[in-house]
Amino acid sequence: MDKKKILQLILEERQKQDEKWGEQNHNIYKWLAILGEEVGEVNKAVLEDNYKDVIDELVQIGAVTVAMIESLERNRK
Repeated sequence: MDKKKILQLILEERQKQDEKWGEQNHNIYKWLAILGEEVGEVNKAVLEDNYKDVIDELVQIGAVTVAMIESLERNRK
C-alpha cells in the first residue's frame, strides 16, 4: 500500500470519527488515554496475528493522532 492510500484511509477514518463523536476538545491527558487505548487494540491484534485488524487499528491511531493535533491547535492558550 502506498503513502497516498494510507493517508486517504486515515482521512476517511477522521471523517468517521467526526460523524460519530462530533468535534472533540479534550485535554492532553484524555487524548493520551484515548491514544493509549488505540495502541492497546493494535497490540491485541498483533498478539492474535490478525494482519487486517493490525492495519485497521494503525489507521485509527493515525486518525486519533490527527484529531489530537487538531484539538490542541484549536484550543491553544
